[in-house]
Amino acid sequence: MQELIINILFGVIILMAAGLLLWGCRGKSGMMKKQKKTLGRILLATVYLLVLQLLPEWVYDAADALMPGAGYWMRLLLYLADYLIIGYDILIKAFKGIKNRQIFDESFLMAIATVGAIALALYGKSGDYTEAIAVMLFYQIGEWFQGYAVGKSRRNISELMDIRPDYANIERDGKLERVDPDAVAIGSTILVQPGEKVPIDGVVIEGVSSLNTAALTGESLPRDIQAGDAITSGCINMTGLLKIRTTKEFGESTVSKILDLVENASSRKSKSENFISKFARVYTPAVCIAALALALLPPLVRMLALGMPASWNIWIYRALTFLVISCPCALVISIPLSFFAGIGGASKEGVLVKGSNYLETLSQTKIVVFDKTGTLTQGVFEVNGIHHNAMENEKLLGLAALVESSSSHPISKSLQRAYGKEIDRSRVTDIQELGGKGIVAKVDGLSVAAGNDKLMDLLGIPYIRCHSVGTIIHMAIDGKYAGHIVISDVLKPRAKEAMTALKATGIQKTIMLTGDADNVAQQVAKELGIDQVYSQLLPADKVEKVEALLHSKPEKAKLAFVGDGINDAPVLRRADIGIAMGAMGSDAAIEAADVVLMDDDPMKIAKAIRISRKCLRIVYQNIVFAIGVKLVCLLLGALGIANMWLAIFADVGVMVIAVLNAIRALFVKNL
Repeated sequence: MQELIINILFGVIILMAAGLLLWGCRGKSGMMKKQKKTLGRILLATVYLLVLQLLPEWVYDAADALMPGAGYWMRLLLYLADYLIIGYDILIKAFKGIKNRQIFDESFLMAIATVGAIALALYGKSGDYTEAIAVMLFYQIGEWFQGYAVGKSRRNISELMDIRPDYANIERDGKLERVDPDAVAIGSTILVQPGEKVPIDGVVIEGVSSLNTAALTGESLPRDIQAGDAITSGCINMTGLLKIRTTKEFGESTVSKILDLVENASSRKSKSENFISKFARVYTPAVCIAALALALLPPLVRMLALGMPASWNIWIYRALTFLVISCPCALVISIPLSFFAGIGGASKEGVLVKGSNYLETLSQTKIVVFDKTGTLTQGVFEVNGIHHNAMENEKLLGLAALVESSSSHPISKSLQRAYGKEIDRSRVTDIQELGGKGIVAKVDGLSVAAGNDKLMDLLGIPYIRCHSVGTIIHMAIDGKYAGHIVISDVLKPRAKEAMTALKATGIQKTIMLTGDADNVAQQVAKELGIDQVYSQLLPADKVEKVEALLHSKPEKAKLAFVGDGINDAPVLRRADIGIAMGAMGSDAAIEAADVVLMDDDPMKIAKAIRISRKCLRIVYQNIVFAIGVKLVCLLLGALGIANMWLAIFADVGVMVIAVLNAIRALFVKNL
């Protein structure tokens, strides 16, 4: 009856594991070769074991009829083959650990426990080798789940750093020739066309354009550039053709330094150590020494001190039973499964966590540092004010939209969106764009100027300064000031709510790092309730600031950084835990991060922290429960009260309870 119960329980667990594995196979084309190989072995060993369980007894009896004892050896070889299929790599690792004098790790624990189970079956001539295969199989499933979750989500950062330019344009004999940026010497003249990345730092010698610098500085507004201005690599040229004289070699340019920052930050990234390894350092030697003592000491005491029969067979049997009881089935399955379930539950809520160690780190987060543009704001510019206007808002906005209609600048597009009506460009003539200042044109015969303070100064038109935060577009009609339009980045709808939610989860401090101007940064921080602000920062400055924050924080507190741009990648790698915006974030940021918010909702940060803490609570519950029951069973086994069947039943029962508890980590909707 006991054997039947064990087999039923084992069959159910194997089927559950196989089902999960089949589910995990979807989209496995991106898996590493090692993961594919392990998955194949797990499935093969699972099917093989189920076949052996269902193999009728008359097969072995038939072998015995042909040759006495053949059935016994046939059973051993069949089960041993399955054991080696699923566990040969663990045995090799254990052997290498012994060879390198690093004995007591999880591989050694698994090897000694399963070999002990086989030895016990051989000693008792029971022919039941299921326990050894089951423990090794479950261990491999847990390892595969964890490896799959990490491997699928993470690729080499160098392959996805799309900030790196592939070429530079050099003009030769009147034709553009693409060359490797490394081959461009200092003082060379290169050309950058609209839409291309600036490959090397230099000075503009010809051309006017706007640069998208968000990848480097986090600056939310494009930067106007003209002859004589310095330009940094990694920017994207948006509008005009630029001719640049290089001032640095490619290896010393800004783009190369950012790549180096990412690599160096990655090498300094703290990693959570696997619990099973730490546990095995104490548990494994203790169990092995205790089993050895149980096999040797009582017989010797009986024989030498008491003059009684040693009863070696009884005590060796107890020692082997003790070893089988020590099999950490509940731990090696439930702990990885708890993390896997936590990762799965988080993914349902739009939070991608790239590994179980990051869940552990996330649960300990006490300080959250934010980038601004694209993280707390939408990175979309909108008209949010028209001040001191000498005519109706709609009319002034219409004139601004018409004047700016020929420009592809984001500010121009925001004016056109705010106007909301069809633009009739035939009404606009004599368009004159003044780089870094604005545009002057005629609309329906009226002379209209739209631009910044510099444009008004150039035209000699007195203007009213605006104290609002944002980009100010001054308007003048026929030489008379007509008011100004305020354009600014828009806060994400739930950004303020997200700060409140973080405080509710126990976050002690919120900080914002940005490349934006100080007045813009301070205004955003005030509106959202952020504790501390650092503005006008370059990528290297952000890394240095995070370094300083990491050194000044409490020892056990973890620091999370939240960002979305390529310029955030070094900081995401350097922080204890990096969180990236997945919908609009750059590939570099997403790959550098440990956690990705798939819908860019900052409210999900607090949700992710609550999910991680629930997952860790479940892990600790399973650890205490499994170890507690295990210690009791070990004591009963040492005293001879627990026989082999009771030990296995208790072990499997603990495992089932731990697995069911682990599955609770999937349910996170109401957190």
